Amino acid sequence: MSHPADHRATPRLTLPTAQAVDVLFLQAEAAAGAQATAETGLHVCPECSSHLVAPVAWEQAGPSEWAVTLECPNCEWWDADLFDEAAIERFDEELDRGTEALVRDLLRLTRANMEDDVERFVAALAADAILPEDF
Repeated sequence: MSHPADHRATPRLTLPTAQAVDVLFLQAEAAAGAQATAETGLHVCPECSSHLVAPVAWEQAGPSEWAVTLECPNCEWWDADLFDEAAIERFDEELDRGTEALVRDLLRLTRANMEDDVERFVAALAADAILPEDF
């Protein structure tokens, strides 16, 4: 199943410094016959092989089954299906790894931005470009 083409949007991430960053996803070549199974992982898109598939909705459908709606941000493929507890646990671990990677990158980017801000502030101080009325 695919989303309509008019559903596409570029996600925008606002950083703690109030700067906004557009997040672009590059589409990989489609893998012939690939399926989002327990072997490849629910995070892998069967259409474009992206490793960024994320849950849109999920709820427990039985004692050991989950009803999950998945979506790929690259090609906008989506699917709703039932998955067993083991597949969901592996998927949840992969989501946790992805979240940790995003947080690490955000902290690195925030630090780089702060270092840049401090360098500009120091340069402005050295050039006597900052006056009391600037505050």
